[in-house]
Amino acid sequence: MKKLLPFFLIIGIVLIFFWQFLFKGLLPVPSDTIVGLYYPFRDVSLKTNPNGLPYKNFLITDPVRQQIPWRSLVTGIEKNLQLPLWNPYNFAGSPLLANSQSAAFYPLNILFYFLPFTISWSLLILFQPLLAGIFLYLYLRNLKLSKISCLLGSIAFSFSGFFVAWLEWGTILNVALWLPLILLAIDKIYVNSKFKLFGWALIFIFSFVFAFFAGHLQTFFYLALFVFAYFLARWFQYTNKLKTLALFIILNSIFIILILPQFIPTIKFIALSARNLDLPNWQTNLGWFIPWQNLIQFLAPDFFGNPATLNYYGIWNYGEFIGYVGMLPLIMAFLALFFRRDKKTLFFGSAFFLSLIFALPTFLAKIPFQFNIPFISTAQPTRLLFITDFSLSILAAFGLDYFISVKNKKQIVFVLMGFLILFIGLWSFVLVLHDNIISKTDLIVGKQNLILPTALFALISALLFALVFYSRKKVKLFLLIILLLVTIFDLFRFAWKFEPFTNGQYFFPSNSVVKFLQNQKGEFRIMATDSRIIPPNFSAMYKIQTLDGYDPLYLQRFGELMVAVKRDKPDISAPFGFNRIITPQDPSSKIIDLLGVKYVLSLDKINNPKLKPVFTDGVIGIYENKAVFPRAFFVKNSLTAGSNQESMDLLFSNYKSLSQTAVVENVQNFKNDWTLGQVNIVSYEPTKVKLETNNKGEGFLVLTDSYYPTWHAKIDGKETTIYPTDYNFRGIIVPKGQHVIEFYDTLF
Repeated sequence: MKKLLPFFLIIGIVLIFFWQFLFKGLLPVPSDTIVGLYYPFRDVSLKTNPNGLPYKNFLITDPVRQQIPWRSLVTGIEKNLQLPLWNPYNFAGSPLLANSQSAAFYPLNILFYFLPFTISWSLLILFQPLLAGIFLYLYLRNLKLSKISCLLGSIAFSFSGFFVAWLEWGTILNVALWLPLILLAIDKIYVNSKFKLFGWALIFIFSFVFAFFAGHLQTFFYLALFVFAYFLARWFQYTNKLKTLALFIILNSIFIILILPQFIPTIKFIALSARNLDLPNWQTNLGWFIPWQNLIQFLAPDFFGNPATLNYYGIWNYGEFIGYVGMLPLIMAFLALFFRRDKKTLFFGSAFFLSLIFALPTFLAKIPFQFNIPFISTAQPTRLLFITDFSLSILAAFGLDYFISVKNKKQIVFVLMGFLILFIGLWSFVLVLHDNIISKTDLIVGKQNLILPTALFALISALLFALVFYSRKKVKLFLLIILLLVTIFDLFRFAWKFEPFTNGQYFFPSNSVVKFLQNQKGEFRIMATDSRIIPPNFSAMYKIQTLDGYDPLYLQRFGELMVAVKRDKPDISAPFGFNRIITPQDPSSKIIDLLGVKYVLSLDKINNPKLKPVFTDGVIGIYENKAVFPRAFFVKNSLTAGSNQESMDLLFSNYKSLSQTAVVENVQNFKNDWTLGQVNIVSYEPTKVKLETNNKGEGFLVLTDSYYPTWHAKIDGKETTIYPTDYNFRGIIVPKGQHVIEFYDTLF
């Protein structure tokens, strides 16, 4: 039972943190931003809150705008025993499984098959600190550290600044939590017999695979680099045997084979996306690297304020810069760095410093961006705080274990003196040296948020001094428990301040506007004239198709089409200026009609002859587009283009005849006169569209869903060619007579 006690403690600590979910039914989801920020959901709260529903943290909106809609689509399709290949609800159709953040193959998705979505998602969030804590405890115990030291490291990692900042995303931390288990498996592979070796080899493979499938490539890239570095360090330390190296190569080869169903579609999607063309300029973006002054947040996390209290005055994004691991863990980490002499401390200390070197605006950190190194140059280096906090947490365990076991505990005095000097410097700044550097309001925030860290430092220092002078085991154990409780209080206060727990009624509620759109027949898309109305990706939760979308990966062709519509000319030059968020708001373009936008939502009255008001609720008006094109239609003429730019030029020069003329790319000797026919959409599913056609002669059929190479078409069961049409869409040649046509998506 004593062996299990630490695990029960970790479980208990995590459950206490999530008490609002367990006992009050509140969700660890920023649903308050749905009804607090966006229409028409905001209208619901206006009845009881005339000024709008207060929301806790405006910084946390991505989970409800990205990860939750994607996971909802993925698991909904998988429940029907189908691969979730395509998202028809955003960007006029976009790859879904190939978007790694959808986490289509993540094993913990099994939760969604048996439980309601909100409960499953909440448990997915809860399992992140829980599994991270358990796995890190197991790893640290394997290093022969004391139990209380292992607990300190586990708690510090599970509720570190990195974990708190990304807790409710549901992807990044599901990658990070597998790292300690992978390191444990590596250690076990080196020292176990053949029978146990096989078991730990399986654990290594599957934990590595699970981390990849969890849904965040950048975090996994850092994890993989760390794993390879750790393996090499252990290899040089233990045996240098070629057999071990060969085994590691074999295990990683198996890993590569297992991830191919996700890796190949993702690489294909990245190659066809606008990711390299539509990112902020790292040289002008002040928040691309961690600003030097934000290192203060390792000591006083809210020195620059906090977005949850609406007083953050630092550069850009609080969540990207917060690496706090707690006052005691930080002190213990530096004790290990300065006084513990072993190879493990050297390794994790090096990892700590290297991660910071490449996350801060140093000369070395800028090299990948100056040379435009693929993948790395599009990844914001602030996420290296994953490695920083992981290393600090392990160093904290090393430091406490060293402090407990070493006879000369007075070394802690030097560390505490160093921290005292830092606090004196900070207080000197806010009390004396602040002139012309920060405003009076910001100064007040800095002072207030320096008080608690100072008090915690004083309390922890007193307890550590007591441990130096008291040698009785019971007293030492009592003081260590108090230190652990202080750390839990420290990290919980920090985390609870930032994390929203919200009423389940706020989770994508239905309303009359949504119901009106859901009740309309046929295949159509909607758009809004204001980004506050049904923001990007929300529509996927209601199975309503839109043009907008919010994703680091979106098809370059669609982005070029949208930027040409925005500029109202065939200019497709980069940069597009979308920065991952496409929200077309002008319905006047003929291309908007081509895209199948039947309904336009607006907060203001629209004066446009093609738009007819059909529904009003609260401040939202819905207009029907009488000039909308059907989703599938035959054209009379076709024009051929040999390049992207020529295709766009032809699209704009034939602006007024798009219902009769199609622009087809990269074909030669292509017929240009066609017979008009009839087409009926029989069924429309995310990965399959079935149509029936009838025409008196050979015809050219246009389907205004995004063109993508994994889509195929059959006419009466026989494969036919899909041509890139009207820049972003699909076209096929249909023979004379009646036919059944099927468009279907495949994995590769």
